Amino acid sequence: MPQQEVVTPVNGVFQLAPHPESGELPELCYRFQERWLQSATRMTDQWIVYQASGPAPGGDYHAAARVERIDSDPDRDGAFLARIARGTYLEFGRPVPFELDGAIVERGLMTIDGRLDDDRAVQPVRTLSRADLDRILEFGLVKEEALLPRTDASEEMTLAPRVAEDVTPWQGPIDRTTMLVNRTVRDRQFRKRVLEAYGSRCALTGMKLLNGGGRAETEAAHIMSVDAGGPDAVDNGIALSGTIHWMFDRGLISLSDAGDILLSRKINDLESVERLIFPDRKARLPKAAAHRPHPRYLNWHRSSCFHG
Repeated sequence: MPQQEVVTPVNGVFQLAPHPESGELPELCYRFQERWLQSATRMTDQWIVYQASGPAPGGDYHAAARVERIDSDPDRDGAFLARIARGTYLEFGRPVPFELDGAIVERGLMTIDGRLDDDRAVQPVRTLSRADLDRILEFGLVKEEALLPRTDASEEMTLAPRVAEDVTPWQGPIDRTTMLVNRTVRDRQFRKRVLEAYGSRCALTGMKLLNGGGRAETEAAHIMSVDAGGPDAVDNGIALSGTIHWMFDRGLISLSDAGDILLSRKINDLESVERLIFPDRKARLPKAAAHRPHPRYLNWHRSSCFHG
């Protein structure tokens, strides 16, 4: 009786085009061709990182996710979909460049004689060593305590010495995937990405308040909640002041796909709220289309949260 081949699980890299096809969301699935099926199958239940693709090697690594399963693509012959496990997609607080300090971050792309393997570097699906994955996470996951939500004075005094610490250099193949499921770590990345996209300014009021330490009081709100499977991605986020965030989470305020501010009939002090928001009732959204709220998440908020 022939022995069944043992498939060794591996981490991997998925390359994404600068402008994904309409309707495709990397936080849900990744489409690839049959020639990459064997490699992708080994990544089931493993963490992968997303890299921006281009005509030549060198795109930034910008997000991580865990592959749940591989399915045939119902819409395309010879294509497959890597389904992403719910709630695992995470955009890094800072993109990781292909090369840092004169060295390729993904060491597995180097040949024995120290040259870059150009053919492998442009493969849309490729395996990734644990050491290379840990290195990418070390650079991509921000650690600055100043990005956390505001704290009281005693907490700020406790955090102050840690804020001043230098980033610990990479010291070897340490398993950092545990950080990818830590809610504090994920919130830190999400907050940084969203506040950068909105210039730390509330999208509905225009307020940009800074405390005495220069920390933005503006908060990063999930449009589709984390409990509902909303990803930690900038297109599922919006920058809001504390009061507006409170109202948004409780369904008293929402947005249309075009960015119109929608106010609930359950607001008991409508006049005061109208004085807070922009007079034209239009949210100020990022210029970059990739950073704007995705209609999928806005629709969820209107249908599952908003009290019209």
